[in-house]
Amino acid sequence: MDQFAKARNAFYSGIKDYWADLYGEEYSLYDLYGMTKEEVHKIRESTNRIGHIFYKTAQLLRTVDDDTLLMLGFPRETLAYIRIRSLSVESVIARLDLIGTGETYKCMEINSDTPTFIKELHYVNGLVCEVFNHHNPNKGFEKQLALAVEKAVIESLEHLGEDPNDPRIVFTAHGDNVEDANTALYLQSFLPFPSSFVPLDQLQIIRHVGLFDGEGNPIHVLYRQTFPVENLIEDEDEEGNPIGLWLLELIGQKKVAVVNPPSAFLLQSKAVQAIIWGLHEEGSPFFTEEEHRWIGEHFLPTYLEPDRFLEGRTKYVMKPAFGREGDTVKIFEGDGTVAAEDSHNSYAHYLPVYQEYVELPTANFRTVKGEREGSYMYGSFLIGGNAGAIGIRIGSPITDNLSYFLPVGITKSE
Repeated sequence: MDQFAKARNAFYSGIKDYWADLYGEEYSLYDLYGMTKEEVHKIRESTNRIGHIFYKTAQLLRTVDDDTLLMLGFPRETLAYIRIRSLSVESVIARLDLIGTGETYKCMEINSDTPTFIKELHYVNGLVCEVFNHHNPNKGFEKQLALAVEKAVIESLEHLGEDPNDPRIVFTAHGDNVEDANTALYLQSFLPFPSSFVPLDQLQIIRHVGLFDGEGNPIHVLYRQTFPVENLIEDEDEEGNPIGLWLLELIGQKKVAVVNPPSAFLLQSKAVQAIIWGLHEEGSPFFTEEEHRWIGEHFLPTYLEPDRFLEGRTKYVMKPAFGREGDTVKIFEGDGTVAAEDSHNSYAHYLPVYQEYVELPTANFRTVKGEREGSYMYGSFLIGGNAGAIGIRIGSPITDNLSYFLPVGITKSE
């Protein structure tokens, strides 16, 4: 092992409950991308504007009929669920994927329901900045995250009418997934009152009665940061019972509350961006003049059909309405031929959404196998509706689960 690999290993092995490597490959880079204060400010300004547009649109989506929601790709089983407003915010922890384009930042998508990249940006990024003698642009945002988690749990108990002095709070994830489980444990560490971690496979559901842990204790609030609703509705127990749908019933009956809340899934469909762009193109009075300017600056033309791009011979991307880590994403030339595609096709059964293609910028970075060049995008968090921590995923032109985490820092001369 060379000196660089030894230094990386020594650094990351000192971080408790962290996944510096994933899938047997290097994930967290022992490197840093330098930014200016102005760039950081611009990303946060863009994030607040984009978040405002999404959350305003959620209010509209709650009022539309079932057929419209089905047209946007939402599974029928979720329609009653996504109209529930259990918290004062649409999503407690959401992450925007942003591309730097000249003087501004464009939103590729929002992961409002089950975003990852949380411990990396709120905790690990600061440790890397110390090593490389840079200011941490995410300083102070871990406290913002902690307060948001605490507030979400308290509001969830209030929504249920449960005694906040005797809360039964469980954080859950797939216990054998090191990233998911440790993300849940990281969020759990912020609560100033008792809670527990229970792996997903140990949860028990009694229909119309409640949700229970492995020892039969009732659960009031379930914090499921990494278990997507689109997977939940397909979940069955060993006897074939639709326990995922039973859980949605319990939420509707106010027998349990979940975080992120139901409203977060309302924004998870990428087809929501087609609604936003459509309202913008027609100059809808739903948005103010200022909001229309924000949409024009920060959103990409997005449609439910590729016709506009084919007519204009414009390069575009096809994405599933629900999908993660670049899976099932295809990039098309303006004539409709495939320019690039992800090797996985897990989400092909979901509604396709078509978005104008913007080439990701590239940067050099160091790995244990040497220096490389990769395409990168920013992950920018919305915590309780406000801009939070930022960081970079870097790798192939279609960002997938083998992309690296590249920490960001502000040079000390800034």
